[in-house]
Amino acid sequence: EEGKVDIIIGTHRLIQNDIRFKDLGLLIVDEEQRFGVLHKERIKKLKESIDSLTLTATPIPRTLHMSLIGVRDLSVINTPPEDRFPIATYICRRDDKVMAETIRRELDREGQIFFVHNRVRSIQKVARDLNRLFPQARIGIAHGQMAEEQLEDIMIDFLEKKYDILVCTTIIEIGLDIPNVNTI
Repeated sequence: EEGKVDIIIGTHRLIQNDIRFKDLGLLIVDEEQRFGVLHKERIKKLKESIDSLTLTATPIPRTLHMSLIGVRDLSVINTPPEDRFPIATYICRRDDKVMAETIRRELDREGQIFFVHNRVRSIQKVARDLNRLFPQARIGIAHGQMAEEQLEDIMIDFLEKKYDILVCTTIIEIGLDIPNVNTI
């Protein structure tokens, strides 16, 4: 509020009513689709007096519509980062043999794996099952019901390659870019 900060990076906390900026010049919002209606209303109030840039890899229909009718400007980045291979997506029925081969291939190339399992109550069992299949693999667990500090420690450990496989919920969708992870 005193104007001592030139750049601030933060979470939803920065758009709460008790946070005020003296002379904010630019607001950049990443992963807009993750914000709720109340957050978006607060952002709209902030945008009245400053320039803004909204980033998303998966625009919600309303945002896309606003861009297409000219309410918002739209820029599209069509080129992937340098050295990034195209994403190959395979959709099939659960097949433990195919899954095991895929994980084995990634482990053999010393890559890391996000194993997404969206049921917290059974996530430990999934990790144990994977540990039986791949006893040499270092397996971690991450989900949104963990304490924030614990979750942060696990993610740092994963980034530092202390885990080969991270059994996790979709919490990993939020703005992560870990170059060593090629398999989800």
